[in-house]
Amino acid sequence: MVDVTLEEIYAEVLPLLLDAVIIFGAAYVLARVISFLLIRISEYTGQLRFIIRMIVPIINIIIYTAAIMLVVDRMLTLSTIEIVALSGLLGAAIGFGLKDIAANIVGGVIIAFQKPYRIGDRITMGSDYGEVTDIGLMETQIITPDDNLVTIPNNKIFTQNVACANAGMAEMMVVIDIYIDHDADITRAVEIFREAVTTSRYIYISDRCFYTILTENQLHSVRLRARAYVWDLRDEFECKAEISKRTKEAFQREGIIPPRFYLPGELPVS
Repeated sequence: MVDVTLEEIYAEVLPLLLDAVIIFGAAYVLARVISFLLIRISEYTGQLRFIIRMIVPIINIIIYTAAIMLVVDRMLTLSTIEIVALSGLLGAAIGFGLKDIAANIVGGVIIAFQKPYRIGDRITMGSDYGEVTDIGLMETQIITPDDNLVTIPNNKIFTQNVACANAGMAEMMVVIDIYIDHDADITRAVEIFREAVTTSRYIYISDRCFYTILTENQLHSVRLRARAYVWDLRDEFECKAEISKRTKEAFQREGIIPPRFYLPGELPVS
């Protein structure tokens, strides 16, 4: 039986922990640099940017996997007692606060390979909506329409529904609502709205990317809703603003009035 003192165990384990910190630190820097370069390059590739950005999470996984293998290879040089001691330290660390980190890492791996969303996609997770700018090993970052950077832990993929608006495509459906009065000429209003949608420079119409115009009677108004696809998801808000502006200007010229507030008993017959 090999007699190993506590001092000898720490003499072997502590340098290994230091090596692990250095290896993972270098892996983090390398992953960030490569991700930054690929994302910058993708900005100049037009519609191909989604394909290039799909590679980023996979490269991150490969880099961190290589780092883990280096650390494991270093561990194989330890004796059985030292491995048991190191395993005890790691188990205690996970039990005292690293379990969330481990769950985030597992979530990052699932996101990288199952691709519920990709860098560049517009997603809704919980109450947050925005464009995915980065998928790291432990968190996902999105930019909201208000230009806020939101960091979402990757383990949320297990507990929250995720809605992806474009699923890796440049085209994305937008929804524009316009409201008119019950007494307005709804037939003419729909014609004007349809013309504004189909002639917009942002809208892309094909057999796959079609558009629809819907009407719905509400208490104090009639809602006109257009569903159509933009060429590029980054034009979402410009598209909505342009179509809304052109439609309302045409409504003013045609005398199509906006909704009024009706008192009880004054609602028009549908």
